[in-house]
Amino acid sequence: MKIAIFGLGYVGCTAAGCITHQGHTVVGFDVSEAKVAQVNTGRSPVREPGLDELIAKAQSEGRLSAACQIGDALDDCDIAIVCVGTPSGIDGAHDMSYIVQVTRDIANAVKTDRTRPLTVAYRSTMRPGSTDQIIRPIFRAKLGERTDALVELVYNPEFLREASAIQDYFNPPKIVLGTLDGTPNANMERLHEAIDAPVFHVGMREAEITKFVDNTWHATKVAFANEIGRVCQNLDISARQVHEIFVADTKLNISPYYTRPGGPFGGSCLPKDVRALQHIAADIGANTHLVDSLIRTNEAHKHHQFVQASEGLEPGARILLVGLAFKKDTDDLRESPAVDLARKFLDAGFEVDIFDPALKPEQLVGQNLGYTFAFLPAIETLLVDQTTAEAGGYSRIIATNRLADTLELGDTPIMDVSSIN
Repeated sequence: MKIAIFGLGYVGCTAAGCITHQGHTVVGFDVSEAKVAQVNTGRSPVREPGLDELIAKAQSEGRLSAACQIGDALDDCDIAIVCVGTPSGIDGAHDMSYIVQVTRDIANAVKTDRTRPLTVAYRSTMRPGSTDQIIRPIFRAKLGERTDALVELVYNPEFLREASAIQDYFNPPKIVLGTLDGTPNANMERLHEAIDAPVFHVGMREAEITKFVDNTWHATKVAFANEIGRVCQNLDISARQVHEIFVADTKLNISPYYTRPGGPFGGSCLPKDVRALQHIAADIGANTHLVDSLIRTNEAHKHHQFVQASEGLEPGARILLVGLAFKKDTDDLRESPAVDLARKFLDAGFEVDIFDPALKPEQLVGQNLGYTFAFLPAIETLLVDQTTAEAGGYSRIIATNRLADTLELGDTPIMDVSSIN
C-alpha cells in the first residue's frame, strides 16, 4: 500500500520506519522543513534506537519520502495516518489545533472523483467524541454528502514507549481499531496483518478513550508507589522489601512495571493525558478524586526527591546530574522530572553539571525544544562530556535514568533518584 503520515515526530517517524520495513511505501508530511529535509536524506529527525537504520534503508530504496505540502500526493494513497501532537492546553484539555489544521488539509486534498475511499486513521491522543464532533464535520463541510464514500475514518491509538518503540510497534500488547460503526476496516486489517496481537474492533469513542485509560492507570501506579515509598522512607521502613512483598501477588496486583517506588512520572504522554482526563471528568460532572490528585502528588514527589537529594549539602556545592531526559536512550525532555530537579538545584544556588550523551541541544525541535529552554535556558552551558563527568570533584552525583552505570565515577556517593531503596 501507499501510506501518507502526517506529523514526523516520535510516533510518526517510528510508524514511517516500521511501515516501510513491512514493504509499504510512505510519504511523510510535516510543517518543519528541517524534519522533512532529514527524512529525505535518510536520517531520522528524532532519536530512537534502530530508527535511523530503518529510515535510511527505506529512503535509499525509494519507499520513503517527505514533504511540507500535500499537493496531489493523496490521490494514489490507501491510508493517511495522523500523528500530530495534542499538547496540554491552558485548562488541561488537549490542544486540538494541530488536529483541526491537518484534517482541513487532508479534506482539501481529497479529490471528489476518487474511485475508492481514503482511510484516514488518527493516532494522536484526543478526547472521546473528537471524531464525531470535530473531525467528521470538517470532512462533511468540504466533501458534503459524498464524505462516507470518499473517506473512511478510523481511530487507531498507538502503544509505543520511547527507547523501545520499534519493538513495541511490531509486538504491541493489543491493536485497537475504532470505526464509526465498530466494524473492521480492510486497509487497517491489511496494515496490521503481520503483527501478532489481540485485535479489538470497537466504536470510535471506545477507541478514543483507550489511551486515557491506559496512561492514567500507568500514572496512578507510579503515584501510588511513590506515596508508599515516601511513607516508608519517613518511617524508616524498607520500601524495597515492601515492594517485593507487594509485587509477589501477581494475581491481584497485576504487574510490577509501574509499581516500583522511584522517580516521578514524566514524558510527553502521562502528564498531558492525566490533565486531559481531569478536564473531561470535571466537564461531565464525574468525581474522580484520585485522578485529580495525580499531578499534585507527582509534583510533591519531585520536591520530596529534591529535599532528599540536597540534604546535607553545603551551599554552592558542586553536583553532577547523570541523565536529563525522562528515559535512558531518548532525548525527550518534555516534562522530564530530571529537568525540574536540575532547575530546583540551580534555583537553590548549587553548581550543576549534567551528563546525558543522548542530548544535542542543536537537534532539539518542536515542543521538546520549547519545554527545555523554558525551564533550562542555559542547558548548553550545563552539559558536560564523559571525561569531565568522570574527572570527579563533585559533592554528590544524582542518577536519574540509569545512565550512571556507563561511567567510571570513583568513590563519590551516587544517589539514584529513579529508585527508592
